[in-house]
Amino acid sequence: MTDHADAIRANRSNWDDRATAHAARSGAGYRVQRYVDDRETLSGVVRFDRTRLGDIAGLSTAHLQCHIGTDTLSLARLGARVTGLDFSAVAVAEARRLVSETGDDVSFVQADVYDAVEALGAESFDLVYTGIGALCWLPSIDRWAAVVAGLLAPGGRLFIREGHPILWSMDDTLADEPHLRFSYFERAEPVQWDDDSSYVQIDTPLASTKTFEWNHGLGEIVTALLANGLVLTTLVEHDSVPWEALPGQMLERPDGEYALDAHAGVAPLSYTIQAVKPTD
Repeated sequence: MTDHADAIRANRSNWDDRATAHAARSGAGYRVQRYVDDRETLSGVVRFDRTRLGDIAGLSTAHLQCHIGTDTLSLARLGARVTGLDFSAVAVAEARRLVSETGDDVSFVQADVYDAVEALGAESFDLVYTGIGALCWLPSIDRWAAVVAGLLAPGGRLFIREGHPILWSMDDTLADEPHLRFSYFERAEPVQWDDDSSYVQIDTPLASTKTFEWNHGLGEIVTALLANGLVLTTLVEHDSVPWEALPGQMLERPDGEYALDAHAGVAPLSYTIQAVKPTD
């Protein structure tokens, strides 16, 4: 049985490496220079859900698992008052460096997401936001939902777009067609990986290559939110994701999203959830 603390430490080392690679000014990684050069630029993840996000101007916002801050500063560019949180000290340092160059008014805190209530303050936020590729690094979805509920002020809203658990169940090393291989449901034992690449182009291979991931079924996610007192207001499944999740099987769309090619529509690839904390 994998020790969860050891797994989290390995994941943090991997994300320390990724943060440096993703923040490269060479045009690799997240192509961060475009956020410096054009103050109107929004990340593809935020742009995809802009209509569903609605008017967020003036909303106090916590962005959990913010990585190097490209989605975080994008929320700020839509008028939100944003604090980003990430467990990687390197990611937080890169996020701070980025906004120092762009001029966006965003603050960043280093902490584990499970410690976010203590790190950011209980019942403080109008909006809690989480983007793509976050939940698979967490061993317990119920603990995450409790954190979200603890951060939201009464009447506050959760907004999350995430890779679909069906997608996380697929084997991305097989390129002929989608293959279900891994558990759809949350399990105590994580899936282990050893890979020196990332999901975007990077200039050099990663040094910390071992990672551990946990899947969470869509029903488990919704149930965890409901069990922690939130009211579900939106659940939309999408046929695309913002990276080439299944190499050799996907086509890139004009908006930068990737969808299945020959097997288009056979499975959802991502989803958007919104939930509200009641005022009473």
